Amino acid sequence: MPYIEVYYHIVWSTKNRSPAITNVIEKKIFEYIGLKIFGLGGYLYAINGVSDHLHLIVSVPVTIPIAKFVGQIKAVSSTKINKIFFELGQFRWQSGYSVFSIGRKELKSHIRYVENQKTHHAEGTSQFHLELNNRTDS
Repeated sequence: MPYIEVYYHIVWSTKNRSPAITNVIEKKIFEYIGLKIFGLGGYLYAINGVSDHLHLIVSVPVTIPIAKFVGQIKAVSSTKINKIFFELGQFRWQSGYSVFSIGRKELKSHIRYVENQKTHHAEGTSQFHLELNNRTDS
């Protein structure tokens, strides 16, 4: 049986970078994403974000293409949020996303980076290459 060890740092934003990830829904979004990752056979190492985007550190089963994996996570989380928090209006993700492959040696530093997202953004210490600032897809 083959042994494959691949880690991904995935980033995507809300539609039009709207500040839609409020304190009210953030915990539920993270919960739904975690449950879907588990259901797909993946592993979630870290999840966090700010009001207009989020970051994940995950392992993905090699049997699932990364595009399908991300698509299913985004679809399930937005559908569930819209069902539960319908009074807040329609919650939508952007169509695009960024995926960075990371090695075992970088895993801990990426996990720390994701866990400290709010601090990085508040203090202006975000790493430009790991953020969506240079991407225009909405």
